[in-house]
Amino acid sequence: MNTIVKFALRVVVLAVIMYVVTRLISGITVDAAGTTADRAGTYLWVALLFAVVNSVLGPVIRLLSLPFVLLTLGLFLLVINAALLGITAAISERFNVDGFWSAVAGGFLIALFSWIAELLLPLKVRSS
Repeated sequence: MNTIVKFALRVVVLAVIMYVVTRLISGITVDAAGTTADRAGTYLWVALLFAVVNSVLGPVIRLLSLPFVLLTLGLFLLVINAALLGITAAISERFNVDGFWSAVAGGFLIALFSWIAELLLPLKVRSS
């Protein structure tokens, strides 16, 4: 499968995960109004923003915080995921995260659901 197609499928899966997370965590909202297609487009846009933020800033933040990750036996990764979610909310007008604990819970659920989706749908983008 083409790399671009795999990335697009990952963004679609992430949009579904974002939808589920906004339904489970009351402090995370996506301002999606209009028709079903408009709402789906908003979730796809938020998922694309989160994927880009996670791809660009995620490795840098994880590398810089490696001592804390090691010291906390990996639990600090929850804080990193919350920060990436907060950064996404800061650059998007339609995505809102209310508070630190909502971001931590949302980051945890996104990581968990993404891991489950990766097990069910092996869409890993591999370079040749």
